[in-house]
Amino acid sequence: MRISFFLAAVFFFNSFTWSQMNLEEFNEVRVEHAKNHMWALGAWSGVNMIGGGIGWATAPNQEMRSFHQMNLFWNTVNLGISVAGLVKARKESTKLSFAETIRQQERVEDIFLINAGLDVVYIAGGLVLRSESKTNLEYQDQFKGFGNSLLIQGGFLLVLDWVAYGIHRSHNKNELSPLLDRIELSDNGFGLKLKLDKPFKTVGTGTRI
Repeated sequence: MRISFFLAAVFFFNSFTWSQMNLEEFNEVRVEHAKNHMWALGAWSGVNMIGGGIGWATAPNQEMRSFHQMNLFWNTVNLGISVAGLVKARKESTKLSFAETIRQQERVEDIFLINAGLDVVYIAGGLVLRSESKTNLEYQDQFKGFGNSLLIQGGFLLVLDWVAYGIHRSHNKNELSPLLDRIELSDNGFGLKLKLDKPFKTVGTGTRI
């Protein structure tokens, strides 16, 4: 069941003792994960831009020139995304309410799932270009070079985004979801109640239910 279903429990939780879970610490870890993702993307982009520029200038044939050209242009955009993401992460507040924390966590997970879907589209685009190169003899080398580049770039981004999603999902599952699991409808079906049948356990520097 998606996290957003439990937003109705915010009022109830605001009356509970939230010292048992350090929301700010949870958000700090989430932001740190986001920074690491942007650094990885930026490093990949930088390497590809340098290699693409050199390769474009020294490639012995049109196919390799097109391959390096696409790598250079593609990662120029990726580098811009990386820099913007790092700036955003540095400015992002970690002092969020429980409701804001839930919304932000859900938003982050959805973004990576959407990105993974786009990455599959990039890979498919690379396959289409490679297929087109077999019939379009005039642009055969160009299409093949571009297609090979898209396969590599899309494949890397798919792995990167999927790993990032797994990290954020694991962080959510280990630190936030256990609290939500303790919420259920009241006996009359019109309210919410907190299940206190589970013991407290210590996680990291804080304590949670």
